[in-house]
Amino acid sequence: MTGSDLYETAVARYFEAWNAPDAEERGKAVAAAWTEDGTYTDPLAEVAGHDGIAAVIGAAREQFPGFSFRPLGTVEGHHMIVRFGWELVSEADDGAPVAGSDVIELAGDGRIRAVHGFLDRVPAEV
Repeated sequence: MTGSDLYETAVARYFEAWNAPDAEERGKAVAAAWTEDGTYTDPLAEVAGHDGIAAVIGAAREQFPGFSFRPLGTVEGHHMIVRFGWELVSEADDGAPVAGSDVIELAGDGRIRAVHGFLDRVPAEV
């Protein structure tokens, strides 16, 4: 797998992890998406490893119950670097109080080595 298929697959796995419904599924999805030493960094978190990444995702899911993450715009990539936008959407009314963009670095096997996240829209209470 190369090029845009590789990038689209990596981003799809990323969203599977962020939208996993429970801790067990989240752990499996994180392992499928990230390398063992993978990292996640955004303005609110800086973690490494599957357990740390799963904990950040779990905390976000607890803070926003009834919401899911979805892609926003197109996925762009080159040289194992991918960028994309996303938003956190209410399943009740389709409102999206949080949005951002991420840049991810991929390992040779297509899993995520590092995520560099940016928050573009956040509610005042976050």
